[in-house]
Amino acid sequence: MRVFDTELHGVKRIEPELFTDHRGSYVELFDSEHYREVCAGIEFVQDDISVSHERVLRGLHGDFATWKLVSVLAGRGYALIADNRPESPTFHRWQAFLLNGDTRHQLLLPPGLGNSICVLQGPLVYWYKQSTHFAAGRQFTLRWNDPAWAFTWPIDDPILSVRDREGAYAAST
Repeated sequence: MRVFDTELHGVKRIEPELFTDHRGSYVELFDSEHYREVCAGIEFVQDDISVSHERVLRGLHGDFATWKLVSVLAGRGYALIADNRPESPTFHRWQAFLLNGDTRHQLLLPPGLGNSICVLQGPLVYWYKQSTHFAAGRQFTLRWNDPAWAFTWPIDDPILSVRDREGAYAAST
């Protein structure tokens, strides 16, 4: 496994080892022994998977308590991550990553980041491992087209939930 820093403070991009042969491929998504150094002090308690069709944009969701380890298991997506931590040196900055089921690269996201995935090729299977159990009351949603953030998306007309279209939860602490 190879680990890289990103432009956003505390966000890591992880390239797990992928084994491929005539039968297909195999990848280890998480092993506490192998991830000990990069995930030091993080205890993951919940795994979730979303399955989405092309043009669906999920997020930008987050909270100020949860670490997330995310990856695309099938399909191809544009993961846009936004730093919503007022105390962060990269506050109010964002970075996008192309994730796909062929490489299964991962992102390790500290609490306070908005996490999203826009489906470029579907169906897209998005896996995320979380350090806390989901609690709607502590979630924030950043509106996908908020002019204050100046997000750049690969499509102009995404399929959105009401929450994502309207930014239904508070945008900061």
